[in-house]
Amino acid sequence: MRGIDTQVRKTRRRIFKEVSNLAYNSTNLIDDVEALPYKIVDYDEPECRESVYRERAIVRERIRLAMGMSLRPENAPVHVTQGLEESNIDEKYYEPPLMQVIPSACNACPENRYEVTNKCMGCLAHPCREVCPKGAIEIRDGKSFINQEKCIKCGKCKSICPYDAISHQVRPCAVACGVNAIKNDRMGRACIDSSMCVSCGQCMVSCPFGAIADKSQIFQLIRAMQSGRKILAQIAPAFVGQFGANVTPGQVKTALKQLGFAEVYETAIGADLGALAEAEHYVNEVATGKQAFSLTSCCPSWSVLAKNFFPETIDKISNALTPMVATARIMKEEHPDASVVFIGPCASKKLEASRRTIRSEVDFVITFEELMGMFDAKGIALEEVVAEDEMEDATAAGRGYGVAGGVASAIEACVKEYYPDVEVHIEHAESLAECKKMLLLAKAGKKNGCLIEGMACPGGCIAGAGTNIAIPAAMKSVAGFQADSKEKLPKKKIRNSEERKWLK
Repeated sequence: MRGIDTQVRKTRRRIFKEVSNLAYNSTNLIDDVEALPYKIVDYDEPECRESVYRERAIVRERIRLAMGMSLRPENAPVHVTQGLEESNIDEKYYEPPLMQVIPSACNACPENRYEVTNKCMGCLAHPCREVCPKGAIEIRDGKSFINQEKCIKCGKCKSICPYDAISHQVRPCAVACGVNAIKNDRMGRACIDSSMCVSCGQCMVSCPFGAIADKSQIFQLIRAMQSGRKILAQIAPAFVGQFGANVTPGQVKTALKQLGFAEVYETAIGADLGALAEAEHYVNEVATGKQAFSLTSCCPSWSVLAKNFFPETIDKISNALTPMVATARIMKEEHPDASVVFIGPCASKKLEASRRTIRSEVDFVITFEELMGMFDAKGIALEEVVAEDEMEDATAAGRGYGVAGGVASAIEACVKEYYPDVEVHIEHAESLAECKKMLLLAKAGKKNGCLIEGMACPGGCIAGAGTNIAIPAAMKSVAGFQADSKEKLPKKKIRNSEERKWLK
């Protein structure tokens, strides 16, 4: 469904727009929040659910999440505006957990169920019945029927049916979760085990009912901008193409300044620094045999996966600063009095920015999807923006970080350029399921000597939960931006803002 303008996506974007409008314009916040569900669901006949009352109930919870608040309990009289005072601030606001299932929106999808559809031809052979190891296939009125009490979900009936008449129903959010964090509540609805969740957000983008949502900081960010604080933006390499197929990087940069950001940096600056640091680490530690293998650190969900499920690999995770943090440090070095906003494709970056060691570096995190809500609220049409300057901060190597394999490729290129006598062995995995397989192999000693890149999202950052477009289109856009880069690789020594001026 990625890249398709579904009703789920339209609703999310409308919510972000209206919450942004509240932050920009509201003078009576409690009353305006109360009125907002009726503004959004302003019709009498339901469009998406069985009643407008359920639609408004879901919208209320979405508004709370978009303003950084938690869902209300289902069995307690909690007002929709409860906690609003705490969230009406101009500083980062985060109340765990990040990812939440809206119970009233969940359809309680079957987790694993085989059913005979009306495509059954009632054939003479009945091969489905013959291969069933538990005798769960019955013949009723000449057609096959599966007795769910006997079925063991082996799928043999489906695989042998000559008419593809047997359907396998699964829960999309559970299938998308590579760490099995999706569980059931007492009513059979999905819920998230926060102790297992790595906040990649793939469950959120996979749910066709829009029942899963993450919390946002757009309300607090806008309040900070209105307070007169100097706010700087850094934007992740995956941004190209996310705001329109024909929107240039220069138009994005200018539009961000029109929103009120004092300056705009490419996060790819930090990616360049990271590629150099990880290349040096590989040469000195992994290639020499001092360390068995090395794991990249730029994907927070990948790092959390390794730490939570493979604790013996913790010391193999790169100590290099993530591109977000490295860029933030440069920004604050150049503008000590400013606050920094990271704009990217990733939900889990919100958690990374909340870590004790990083809180002082990154003040806010928003996604491309949330940023579109801010543009909508301000009436900024990016296709019509006249670009006043261009993105010229980073190299092709750093800009490639947005695509799966791009991190490893950048590091490999730096090794080959600056350490030509060293042979480099690269591996990469995308999706949490593949990442787990890779870590199992590494744990077993089968990836020694390797630099291993892990990306929680299939396709890399361009497939993050906060993106706006289809993955193939995003991949093409990033490749084009790389090709247009003035420099292909960062210079060997870039340790501070003074030394990166060559890029300009």
